Amino acid sequence: MRHPPQRPPPIPCDVSKNVSADNFPSLPGLDAVSADSVAADQPARLLLVDDEPRLLASLHALLEDEGHELHTASCGRDAVALLDAHHFDLALLDLRLPDISGHQIMDVINRKGLDTSIIILSGETGIEGAIGALKRGAYDYLRKPYSREELLNTVANALRQRRLEAENRRIARQLDRSEKLYRYLVDSSPDIIYTLNEEGRFSFVNDRAQQVLGLEREQLIGNHYSVLIHDEDLDRAYYVFNERRVGERATRNVELRLKAANGRESNAVFENSVVTLSFNSMGMYVNGKDAPEPGFFGTYGVARDVTERKRAEEMISYQAYHDVLTDLPNRTLFRDRLSMAILQAKRKEHELAVMFIDLDRFKLVNDTLGHLRGDELLQQVASRLKNSMRQGDTLARLGGDEFTIFLPELQNRHDATVVADKFLETLRAPFELAGQQVHISASIGIAVYPHDGETIDELLCHADMAMYQIKAEGKNGYSFYDPAMQEASYQKITLEQSLRKALDGGELEMFYQPQIDARTGRIVGAEGLMRWHHPERGLLTAGEFLPFAEENGLMIQISDWMLEALCRDVAQWNRIHIDPVRLSLNVSPQYLDRGNFVPKLQAALAHYDIPPSQIEIEVTENICIRNPQHAAEQLHKLGEIGVSVAIDDFGTGYSSLSYLHRFPVNTIKIDQSFIREIHQADAHYPVVLAIISIAKGLGLNVVAEGVETPAQAAYLEHSGCTLMQGYLYHKPLSGSQFLQLLYRSAARRA
Repeated sequence: MRHPPQRPPPIPCDVSKNVSADNFPSLPGLDAVSADSVAADQPARLLLVDDEPRLLASLHALLEDEGHELHTASCGRDAVALLDAHHFDLALLDLRLPDISGHQIMDVINRKGLDTSIIILSGETGIEGAIGALKRGAYDYLRKPYSREELLNTVANALRQRRLEAENRRIARQLDRSEKLYRYLVDSSPDIIYTLNEEGRFSFVNDRAQQVLGLEREQLIGNHYSVLIHDEDLDRAYYVFNERRVGERATRNVELRLKAANGRESNAVFENSVVTLSFNSMGMYVNGKDAPEPGFFGTYGVARDVTERKRAEEMISYQAYHDVLTDLPNRTLFRDRLSMAILQAKRKEHELAVMFIDLDRFKLVNDTLGHLRGDELLQQVASRLKNSMRQGDTLARLGGDEFTIFLPELQNRHDATVVADKFLETLRAPFELAGQQVHISASIGIAVYPHDGETIDELLCHADMAMYQIKAEGKNGYSFYDPAMQEASYQKITLEQSLRKALDGGELEMFYQPQIDARTGRIVGAEGLMRWHHPERGLLTAGEFLPFAEENGLMIQISDWMLEALCRDVAQWNRIHIDPVRLSLNVSPQYLDRGNFVPKLQAALAHYDIPPSQIEIEVTENICIRNPQHAAEQLHKLGEIGVSVAIDDFGTGYSSLSYLHRFPVNTIKIDQSFIREIHQADAHYPVVLAIISIAKGLGLNVVAEGVETPAQAAYLEHSGCTLMQGYLYHKPLSGSQFLQLLYRSAARRA
């Protein structure tokens, strides 16, 4: 026995109240309800509306076995309240209700945009009710009485249609999302994606083309690909844009230059990975029953902008072969070009010149004004040299202040001298650096192919030798290579190797040249001078080997040895109780700058128990140029420990009297070049007199070097200089000879 449905009591309806569809407010969120919930595996929610309780119960009974979720209302207000509170898939409405009609309820549903299907159940016989319901969107209109099968079929069809509509909407949304995603991915791609028809005309292109080429999509669609291709790349482009192969055989990584908008050619280069679409790509081949073979209908391609990569590669390549500072070819590019020039000269039987250019005094400018100004000077020099070259010549910077140039197709050596003269002339004009005028010159060595060498290394080596030859001869000039330079260079290398062995082999010895008080004949001091007992060349003076020591980094080691040897000899003489004499030691600027000289001297004096007042350090005037602040600090430290300072070769170097006030100087030594000018004791030699006057005025000792004649000694003594050193009195003596001299001098005084 079927029981009546258990439903909530109907909401009391006040039929006397004026109720219309417009009186019901729109509730938030109702228009957002989706019908996608009507799925085959979910129960449908139905609203049954009828004012006859018996008919409503019967309707409920008919539908409850179908598995639906059923809600009932006996008046229009109940129905609207339920529609506001819940989503219903289907509403079965009676048109005649005590408060509002079914048409009014449908108006509410339509106005609020509720996604609810409507089936009208009505006993009216007139056609107007049915027409009004259908106009308002009712799915169907059943006239009472209706059969059970008719009702169930109508409800089932309505729900089935809802499910189909919902599925269609879902598929449409999915397709729309898929299309949007596809277009987003395609248009957001960093690559140009395009398709061409079988005629080579663009049928699709993404937005990236506009960003790279400045061309709108509409400007490309329908146009032939050739409108974009650089004229020089059209032949290669044919195989890219007419590609018909698929898979691994398709065209890949072909670089083409494309034209930009307004007919301007862009610098963009593209790396094209072009393939013809096959069965799994985009259906670019048509497979039909009527076609015996797949039909080709277009090309699909991807073009990647590799402009920045190409620029970076070009920059890296350029920097690998050019000097960053001067923009000249570097050593690698120079050698490569010179190699080609030698091959051509050999084929044509022409001569070729290689020049090695080294700037004179560049280190002085660099140290004085700083490296930034030094770089500016190199840039200006490079510019001047380039403007003095012949067409076809190659100028390069090897590094530092060294430049090389080769002159191809040389007619004779005179051609090389003309270029060298131009270089020297263009460098004579002053350079402007930080508001100062700077003057430099250059030393140029020249080697000629094939006479001076047939390989790159031989020509560069021989040009370098010729450059050092002109350096030794006074700089600011040029010199051609001569085979005799090879022997001289070999001797330098041999000398350097022998000097390194001399330090360890005991071949060095200290000699001493006495300094005499001309009034009394007494030995008041001596200058320590280094000698080398060369196993083959005999006794060498310091001037014959110390320049090589400075060039090859041996000066500090040799100076360390000299300081140790001098202190050892002085300590030995002091132990014999001979009247102590002051020993002077000439120190190179290099040793004073880098050799920790003052601490080393202090340690040696302490080790050998020598009074600091017994030692005098000689420096040249040029020490004031190298690093005046550092030199002043070092010399003041010497004064603080009690060691005196002498200026050697006074008048031949820096020639500024300001340093005599800044530095703690005790003695001035007149250079022997001024002493040699003295030929008569009663003549007038103003330079010598001026130096003696300066020393006396500043309260300094003055010593004359290189005194060799009685006339020189007489003139100096008469002028007020009584301390002398030279062959007139004594030549440099070995340590043992000097000790014997001290013995004899002490015996005469006794």
